[in-house]
Amino acid sequence: MLAYIGRRLAIAIATVLAAVVISFLLVHATPGSPGAVVLGPSGTPAQIAAKNHELGWDRPLWIQFLDYLGHLVRGDLGVSLIDGRSIGADLAARLPVTASIAVLATLLSGVVGIVLGVTAAVRGGWLARIITVGSGIGLSLPAFWVGILFVLVLSLQLNLLPATGYIALSQDPLGWLGSILLPVLTLTVGGAAIIARTAAAGMREALGQEHIRTLRALGTPTWRIRYVHALRFTSVPVVSVLGIQFIGLFGGSVIIENLFALPGLGQASQAAVSAHDFPALIGVVIVATAVVVVTNLLLDLMVAALDPKVRTA
Repeated sequence: MLAYIGRRLAIAIATVLAAVVISFLLVHATPGSPGAVVLGPSGTPAQIAAKNHELGWDRPLWIQFLDYLGHLVRGDLGVSLIDGRSIGADLAARLPVTASIAVLATLLSGVVGIVLGVTAAVRGGWLARIITVGSGIGLSLPAFWVGILFVLVLSLQLNLLPATGYIALSQDPLGWLGSILLPVLTLTVGGAAIIARTAAAGMREALGQEHIRTLRALGTPTWRIRYVHALRFTSVPVVSVLGIQFIGLFGGSVIIENLFALPGLGQASQAAVSAHDFPALIGVVIVATAVVVVTNLLLDLMVAALDPKVRTA
């Protein structure tokens, strides 16, 4: 197990380093320069060149990269070209917004999806057909349109939840929950549909396994066969899908955060791209990559714990 963890850690570190290199090179390959961003349209070529020299933009690329890497190791992501704010502090304030939405949506998708999927596999009949059709509809609906529908019904018509805005957890826990509930529900619709189909297929396969038939022959209670032995077999693909779903929700938060006016990483990335704020853009990429890499690492360890065959693969 230790060798497996060591291999995964090495892959995780290499992935983050590759993301840093690629984002650094892509930023330097794009048109424009920090001097032009700082001075704006009124800057003359001479002023822009002087500003680029001040910022070190005209130094050899490998020297700039080593300098940036040195700051990054110390936890320094630099400052914004637009307003001079600390990028690390700004992203640290935005990270809980995106993370809380992705985590809660993933957990709620898991609970709802597992209940529906197991019910469809165990009960069968008309109930299974309804769940299958419903999950198909949930998968076909874009999250953006689901969010608009929830805003129309739950906010504008029923006035149950705020349509936009964010309240910090430390400021008002109930207000925080209310401010993120709509985006969480929006992301749960498609996520629960995927988990329901995965859980249903896994449960049907599990109930047909040889060891399950042996347990039935030995007189093991039906509830124990279904919800202990078969569910453990089903948990491996479900955990894998949940991990991938969290990564997708975390990395694809731009649309949802802009729809509900949430100050998360997705909004920060769009603002950095629009303003050509190169340091902020690299910072968002690095933070998002680090979260995805850590999630993948934890996912691999969970799957390995559930299925010992993975550790020897």
